[in-house]
Amino acid sequence: MSGIENLLGQIHSRKSFGELIDAWDRFWFAARHVETLAVLRILTGAMLLYSHLVLATDLGSFLGIDAWINNDTSRALYDGTLGDATWAWSYLVNIDNPMGIAVHHLVTILVTAAFMVGFLTRITGPLAWWFQLMVIHRLLGSLFGLDQILTYCVMYLAFTPCGAVFSVDAWLRRRMEGNNGGMSSRRWTWLFPADTPSVAATVATRLLQIHLCVIYLFGGLAKARGQMWWDGTALWYAIGNYEYQSWDITFLAAWPSVFTAFTHLTLLWEISYCALIWPRWTRPIMLALAVAVHGGIALGLGMATFGLMMIIANGIFLSPWIFRRWRGLTPTSDEMERTGMERTGIKRTERESAPSTELEKRAAELEKGEEAFRKRYQKLKQREAKIEQRNDRIKATKAKLRQKLEDGTLVLGDKNLDASGIGIDEDDEQLDDNLSDFDLLSGDKDASSR
Repeated sequence: MSGIENLLGQIHSRKSFGELIDAWDRFWFAARHVETLAVLRILTGAMLLYSHLVLATDLGSFLGIDAWINNDTSRALYDGTLGDATWAWSYLVNIDNPMGIAVHHLVTILVTAAFMVGFLTRITGPLAWWFQLMVIHRLLGSLFGLDQILTYCVMYLAFTPCGAVFSVDAWLRRRMEGNNGGMSSRRWTWLFPADTPSVAATVATRLLQIHLCVIYLFGGLAKARGQMWWDGTALWYAIGNYEYQSWDITFLAAWPSVFTAFTHLTLLWEISYCALIWPRWTRPIMLALAVAVHGGIALGLGMATFGLMMIIANGIFLSPWIFRRWRGLTPTSDEMERTGMERTGIKRTERESAPSTELEKRAAELEKGEEAFRKRYQKLKQREAKIEQRNDRIKATKAKLRQKLEDGTLVLGDKNLDASGIGIDEDDEQLDDNLSDFDLLSGDKDASSR
C-alpha cells in the first residue's frame, strides 16, 4: 500500500500508538529510489529553460530598466505603496545596466540547462531555483500559474539527489568509479550522487504530493463558491471566451448536457483529488482525469505550457519502479520487505515471477549441495553394509582354511584361496567419491578447477 493508505489502514485496525508512529515515519522517511524525481528534473528543467528563453526574446520588456513593470514599480509592489506589502524580494530591481541584466539572464539559462541534463545537480539545482525566484519576484504583478508550479517543482527537486540517474552526473560517476577503482577520491562522492534509495527523495516526493493536493483542494473549493460550477455553465464560458480559445469548439453548444456533465466532473475531481489520489485503486483514475483536464486546458484554452506542466507535476505520484523496470532492474527481497510491494508499484504476480536474488540463488545452490551429500551418505551406508558382509565372508573363509590346515586336507587349487571365493570385486576396492571435486563455497562441481 502507499504511505497514506498504510497509515489509514493502521488507524482503521486500531493498532497501537507506536505502530501509528512507525507508519507515519515510513511515510516520510523510508528511503526511496530517485527515478521519478530524475524524470521530473528533465521535464521540469526543460520547461524552465523554455520559460527563460521566452523571456530572453524580449528581455528589456520584462526585466529591463524600461520594462512594462519597471524597477520603481516593483519596489512599490514590495513595500506596500501599491497594494499590500509582500515579503517578495529580488536583487534584480537594483540592476539598472542592460548589460548586467543580459549577463545575469545568460547565466540563468546556462545553469538551468545544466540542471536539466543533470550536470552538477547538487550545485545547479539550488542555483536554478534561486535564479527562478529572483526572476519571478522581479516580475511580481505579471505572473501566471506556469511560473508558480515551475517554482514549486524546482524547489523540491533542488535539494534531492535527482541527478543520480538519467544524467551527466551519473555518467561522470561511472567513469570515475572505473578509473579510480571504486570512487577512491571521497571528496567527489557527494557531488555526484549515487543511484541508491534516499530519504531526501522521499521527503521531497511527499512534500510535492501534498502541495498538489492542497492546490487542487483549495482550487476546487474556490470554484464551488461560484454559481457557474453548480449550474454547469463554467466550461461553456471557458471555451466560448475568444481570449483563451485555441480552436473553435463552440459547435458543442448544441449539447448543453455535455458541458454540464464535464463541468460537474471537473469540480468533483478537483475537490476529491486530495483523498482519492493516495489509494492505489483510485490513483490511476485520478491521474487519468488530471491528464484529461489539463490536456483540455493545454489544447483548448491556449495555455499549453501550463497544462503540460501540471501533467508533469502529477507524475510525482508515479512509482520509481515504473522506470527501474524499464531500466531492467528488479526489487530485492529486502526492498520489498522494507517498502511493501504496493508502495513500490510491484504487483504480486510480478513479485513471484521476479528473478531470484543473489541470496535466494545461494540458498538454492546450498540445497543442491545438501541433496548431493544426502545421496552420498546413502551410498556410504550401502558401502558400509557391503564391507561388513565381506568381512563376515572373510572370517568364514579363514575358519574353513584353518580347519583344513588342521585336518591336512588343504590343497593348492582350493577355491577358498581365490579372492573371488571370498566375494571381493575390483569395484569394491575403489571408492567412487563423486563429491571429491564438489566445492562447498560455490555449490557446484569442478568449481575449484575454475
